[in-house]
Amino acid sequence: MRLTMKHLFWLKLAIHLLAILPVAYLILLILTDKAGGDPVQYIIHYTGIGALNTLVILLCISPIARKFKQGVLIQTRRVIGLYVFAYANLHIFAFISLDLLFAWSLLFEEVVKRPYILVGAISYIILFLLSITSFKALRRKMGKRWQQLHNLVYLLAMLVPIHFYWSVKSEVIEPGIYIVLTSLLLLIRSPLPKQFSVFCLRLKNKLGSFTSS
Repeated sequence: MRLTMKHLFWLKLAIHLLAILPVAYLILLILTDKAGGDPVQYIIHYTGIGALNTLVILLCISPIARKFKQGVLIQTRRVIGLYVFAYANLHIFAFISLDLLFAWSLLFEEVVKRPYILVGAISYIILFLLSITSFKALRRKMGKRWQQLHNLVYLLAMLVPIHFYWSVKSEVIEPGIYIVLTSLLLLIRSPLPKQFSVFCLRLKNKLGSFTSS
């Protein structure tokens, strides 16, 4: 079925529900004392994974829209991107409030001392810039610079899984899977496969003309 603009409202409604449900589930786990043996680390990890999963979904939108010719899906990227930002805010707020207890001097020490926190901070700055410039008025005002800035989503997709990988002391299989997954998505979204296909087609045509002559 070909999706049209008439379906956009329901698509966005479904996105809102699917994005909010994990937060409601987390609140339920906290209220029922089922947030693991270390609730603070559980909350920090849960919200971080929420941001990463939402980022992966965001990276999937364009390839799926092109593959299945569902152009209306492109209209959902902004709302999904804002939910990536929302989960990132929850992740950072949980870290600062529950782990560091708002010790701002300790925060800056941690950023300098721990590489994974520095990578996380850089990722958040990129995500912040992408989010505040996602509005149509700013997009028109920025012109070509808007696209240049929003190409940083590719850097973001590399940094976030690295942040996850460096943050764990053991059980590196899960972050390793995310690194492979985001790498594949970046490869699919890059122009290299298309350029390679064009090169192969040209080479085939040249060989065909050579053999025919």
